[in-house]
Amino acid sequence: MSEVAVTSEELLAVLAAVGHAQRLRIIAELSGGRMYVSELARRLGVSRPLLYMHLERLEKAGLVAGNLELSEDGKALKYFELASFDLHVNIDTILAAVRADEAADDAAPSERAGGEAPAD
Repeated sequence: MSEVAVTSEELLAVLAAVGHAQRLRIIAELSGGRMYVSELARRLGVSRPLLYMHLERLEKAGLVAGNLELSEDGKALKYFELASFDLHVNIDTILAAVRADEAADDAAPSERAGGEAPAD
């Protein structure tokens, strides 16, 4: 997460992503550099399907990025690496998220009505 204001939904996605011990272990392993899924699964001692579930949650939160590559022998390998993020949660973060929600809610009716604000 960067200094850009996020909505409460985005903030909750990040908090949920880091709110699991296995996902924290994944982040710790990836801190050493990118890694393909099978290697990461072996290091963590988890199945690939379970690892993919956790990686998907981290990727949706913007904390990791996946990339499919072909090896020299033609095998498809899915690599993951950490995305650049700086996570700070404080009252300012929460207030900014709520304000972003309110701004989106205020803009939504005018977008649906063809650009005109509803009459009072």
